Amino acid sequence: MKIAIISDTHDNLINFKKATTWIEKQKIKKIIHCGDICSPSVLKKALEKFSGKIYLVFGNADGDRFLMTKYIEKDIIPNAVIYGELGKVKIGNKKIAFTHFPEFAKGLAYSGQYDIVFYGHTHKPWQEKINNCYLVNPGNLAGLFYKATFAVYNTENNKLELKILERL
Repeated sequence: MKIAIISDTHDNLINFKKATTWIEKQKIKKIIHCGDICSPSVLKKALEKFSGKIYLVFGNADGDRFLMTKYIEKDIIPNAVIYGELGKVKIGNKKIAFTHFPEFAKGLAYSGQYDIVFYGHTHKPWQEKINNCYLVNPGNLAGLFYKATFAVYNTENNKLELKILERL
């Protein structure tokens, strides 16, 4: 199963919609977002045509956490699940953790409990292996400091691809 991993949208609705449109066309039904969407309304608008599920954690720049949580709880954004600052899911046969902060993510990778850990915050795409766990930053969707990027992870063959938004 393929999963899209996004981080650091920073209210860039145009890029967020472009990414979710591409993800939908690829029939990818799960997105993990590693924080810093910023505005709940951007999340709502970006997911209008996405039929899959999005799993979210908060980042340091997420504004109205209460409203974002309320949107999700009241089914205004029915396809979203919010985890606070640490998300944990099992997709396929992979144990996945995700957070916004790199140091927290590194600790999760060292714990040995996960196959892969995703994080954001630095805006820079990154991948390393810690013991048997991959530690991955998909970059940032906002295009701040670096090109706008996200990742696609295939749980079946353990392959990870970096997608540069301007090339889609």
